[in-house]
Amino acid sequence: MPNYPMIGDTELKVAKLYGMLPAGAGESFEGRTAVDNQTVRTVFVIAPDKTIKLSISYPMSTGRNFNEILRVIDSMQLTVKHKVATPVNWVDGDDVIIVPAVSNEEAEKQYPDGWKTLKPYLRVVPQPK
Repeated sequence: MPNYPMIGDTELKVAKLYGMLPAGAGESFEGRTAVDNQTVRTVFVIAPDKTIKLSISYPMSTGRNFNEILRVIDSMQLTVKHKVATPVNWVDGDDVIIVPAVSNEEAEKQYPDGWKTLKPYLRVVPQPK
């Protein structure tokens, strides 16, 4: 069970605000069919500063992948807290990449055990806790 806010948009206000439904779509979810709501199959991750950090739109024929959404949130939180990026197919606990904006001097303070350099811009370290 998620321990963060989720929005139940029964009056369609959020869906209209973010352009998922046209303004004339009505004032309530009641009486709407799955076909009416197909454009609302978009997941947004909205940061505390109210900026959209992620949007994923799923076709009607594809179920949403909650594990992928959680993986992306974990990745974004690591970036904010530790200035690291996550590589393709990363899962919690895998190695991460020190973001290029972090100088080697700053990285030495944050990662005193060092890192593995694959390319000058790809410095790999174990995931910080």
